Amino acid sequence: MIGHLNLILRLAIWFLLTANLSVANIIIGIAVALLLPGRPKTPEALKDWLRVLGEVIVAIPQAYREAFEIIFRPHSHEDVTMERVKAGRTPGLIFLDIFLITFTPKTIVLKYHEDGWYEVHWVRRRKKA
Repeated sequence: MIGHLNLILRLAIWFLLTANLSVANIIIGIAVALLLPGRPKTPEALKDWLRVLGEVIVAIPQAYREAFEIIFRPHSHEDVTMERVKAGRTPGLIFLDIFLITFTPKTIVLKYHEDGWYEVHWVRRRKKA
């Protein structure tokens, strides 16, 4: 059985993909969310989910700011870095972390390594020497 927060995340993704809130689609979405395989239930702290959702809210204005920076001051330097996954992350929280990194225009997660690392591509302004 999956956790309640993972079920809500799966349903939210379903509704975003289908853009349909009809009764039939809700029933199908619940069935799909319950039938998708998952890992054994892990304890998830509500405070971790609330913190990540707060970070999502903060990321929205940051994404607009970065988009305008790229438009008005083009960035020509690229880096690929490895970032550590925060300790004790469940698969749902790891998904939200990847979403946060990829949501902003200057960064994208290229790969998630099972040993606890994200490979992140950055677009930056070249620093003057």
